[in-house]
Amino acid sequence: MNSSSSSSRKTIRRIESNGHMDSLPSSLLIHDILSTLDFETLCSVSCVSKPLRLAASQALSLFSSLDLSAFSPDAHLITQIFPRFTNLKTIALNCLRLDDIYVTNILGAHVEELKLLKCSSLSSHVLASIGTCYTDHPKIFSRNLAQLLRGCSHLESLSIKIRGVQDYADSFRSIELHLPQGVKFLRLRPILERNAISLIYKLGVAKYINHFIPVCPDSSVFNLQSLSLVLDVISDELIFAIANSLPFLLELDLEDRPMSQPRLPHDLTNNGLQSLSSCRRLISLSLIRSHRNRPVYFKNINDMGFFLLLEGCKNLESVRVGGLSIVSDAGFGSILQSCLNLKKFEVRNALQLSDLALAESLGGSCSLVELKLVSCSLLTSAFIEDINSSSTLEVLDLSGCRSVADACLSSVSFINTLNTLDLSGADVTDSGLAFLSKGNSPIARLCLRGCKRVTNEGISLLLNGRGQIRKTLSTLNIGGIRGISDEGIQTISTAALALSELSIRYCHSVTDASIEELVSESRYQNDGKLLRKLDLCHCIGLSAHSLETLKSPYFRALQWLGVGSTRLTEKGDAALAEICRGRPCLTLCQEGCEVGCDDGWQFHRSTRG
Repeated sequence: MNSSSSSSRKTIRRIESNGHMDSLPSSLLIHDILSTLDFETLCSVSCVSKPLRLAASQALSLFSSLDLSAFSPDAHLITQIFPRFTNLKTIALNCLRLDDIYVTNILGAHVEELKLLKCSSLSSHVLASIGTCYTDHPKIFSRNLAQLLRGCSHLESLSIKIRGVQDYADSFRSIELHLPQGVKFLRLRPILERNAISLIYKLGVAKYINHFIPVCPDSSVFNLQSLSLVLDVISDELIFAIANSLPFLLELDLEDRPMSQPRLPHDLTNNGLQSLSSCRRLISLSLIRSHRNRPVYFKNINDMGFFLLLEGCKNLESVRVGGLSIVSDAGFGSILQSCLNLKKFEVRNALQLSDLALAESLGGSCSLVELKLVSCSLLTSAFIEDINSSSTLEVLDLSGCRSVADACLSSVSFINTLNTLDLSGADVTDSGLAFLSKGNSPIARLCLRGCKRVTNEGISLLLNGRGQIRKTLSTLNIGGIRGISDEGIQTISTAALALSELSIRYCHSVTDASIEELVSESRYQNDGKLLRKLDLCHCIGLSAHSLETLKSPYFRALQWLGVGSTRLTEKGDAALAEICRGRPCLTLCQEGCEVGCDDGWQFHRSTRG
């Protein structure tokens, strides 16, 4: 909830408690107060009184944007609320529990921006429906996509992510034939390299022979500013196409997922990186090679590649790289030292990144807002000392860095701007959490997943100290920690004052007593303390009896509940559906998905009331 919503809500309660609601002019109430609330808060305050309920209903017609991405509405809720929105221009919708018909029914000529998330229950026919306002064969998908594009001639942003089957990746083969000329932001996932190259030359500002030699400069009607692709492989030929055809690109995001280690000439080398230096307007660059069946790396890129790249791309504000096996501290350090406007820096699976590169580059006037160093095995806690005086750092992700230990937390506790900290798999202990509890870091999101040396005592030290974290912590992940039991959950329930999301998956020592503690009356004394997402997956210590404590009126704000691989599923779908009944915003997942069902691609049962 934003600050204006919170202020308006307090104003409403104060007016209602003083008995002045009936005397308040309806225009003032609707236009000046209720119209400033987000949808979730508006629904909450409408329950205060009948006058408020009527005013809230009228206020819906004033909404120009609606974001329902945080939870999964069902068909009944969509049917009830959308007819009341008559002025929507921007819609973000979580489609996990919806069918095609309920999505197409919300469309209208007034909608300018549409975001459909977690669309695993939808068919590609919904694309054709959007353009004109199961399991599909790839050719059907392509035909529906073409119809969508022909019907949206003024489209400026297109983002489509489909299931990563090879046949479907080929469905983007002829997308350039139908792509509206006004598109500025394009994201396609996945797409085959050969199709991507063809598309890029179609979007380019010049005509080429053999992909490389410009022969006739021709100002293109396309003005692409952002390109994001997930491919089977990133190669020099692909990068040459981008550098030659899209020199005015602002954002480039490329990720490949090869089945095996690519070999030359079908791989990215220093030559490819050097060609990108001609894209001097780039402010965001992401090059990621993701592991699938086996570890794969960019084995033909070394420090020189980055030296050459940075000769032209010195205005970068965001850099993400992953899968670099032979780039050393010199290469990574050159990014930090050359890009003076850098705000976001992320490195994944870098075999040779050490504390040295970071210590020399991050000290002093570090202006990073996000620093993510994931699965970098050589990193320790030493470099953190050089950024503990940062006045800008908000996100620090050290997940998978197994040599990072307690000394890290001693330094982190001094970062007064930090709101997100991920230490999953790190070698931190209870003593380290004690350091964190004494600091001033206003951490709202903390992940300790897989930190095997953390116990109940560490949780107590973390949340019972005099620092800020007990007041600011809203999301906590302690999954996979064997030392966490009911005692630790009790501490979390009573001491984490703002907790709204909790993951305790694979905590085998947690029993029914923990669930009873989480639903105790103390949880309802503060609106900010209501749990909205709870992950109980693989908590084998829970019995089917816990189902009773999950029913209404308990957990009244719950939006997502994970119960996969627990005894809670033993009573069958009927018992689980009873929990969801009367809660149109609740998604109950039985399949073991990550909190929120991750990105929504799973074909799984999402229990409905």
